[in-house]
Amino acid sequence: MSGVGESEGTVGELRLAVVGDELAAGAGDPKGLGWVGRVVARTPAPEPLTALTLAVPGETTSGLGARWEDEVGRRLSAEADNRLVVALGRADVAAGLSLARSRLNLANILDVAEQRRIPAFVVGPPPGATADAEKLADLSAAFADVALRRRVPYVDTYTPLAAHDQWLGDLAAGNGVLPGQAGYGLMAWLVLHTGWHAWLGLPDDTA
Repeated sequence: MSGVGESEGTVGELRLAVVGDELAAGAGDPKGLGWVGRVVARTPAPEPLTALTLAVPGETTSGLGARWEDEVGRRLSAEADNRLVVALGRADVAAGLSLARSRLNLANILDVAEQRRIPAFVVGPPPGATADAEKLADLSAAFADVALRRRVPYVDTYTPLAAHDQWLGDLAAGNGVLPGQAGYGLMAWLVLHTGWHAWLGLPDDTA
């Protein structure tokens, strides 16, 4: 996989590998788009854009760390501008992982991506069950710190959505865990307005 992230010279296709859990796959969205599909639809890439979502439902950062390099490596091309989107979920809280372990898992993913010269972008976990609110807030803050230390863009979806009426209503209308059309739309808005276009080197038409 060495060198596949290089973007010097003539680059054609923009290829995004999105790794994460069921939230990355848009589970629960009646339109089947999730936040990834909505973001891609609003990304004005001058060259062909391919978004490959590699999701495992209920996956912790430990599970993600064990599989992402092999799975992503198979889908990158030396002829493309390869990018990695790390879409983090809430499973670490449910699994009882310590903040230190969660931090280390994300740090290892980002460090390997840097070594492979694959630019990374991290999307944090959104709010879920009220009982987990404090733990999820701490987890999001820990992930943000890891990304900041590595100068990797981080989208905090927890803080702006924790008390957002539309988000909470969307969760309540479903199974209380997965957002629906409105919730994924909110996540997509946050991604698009938190450095997405700048990270891709593209003009921002979302203003």
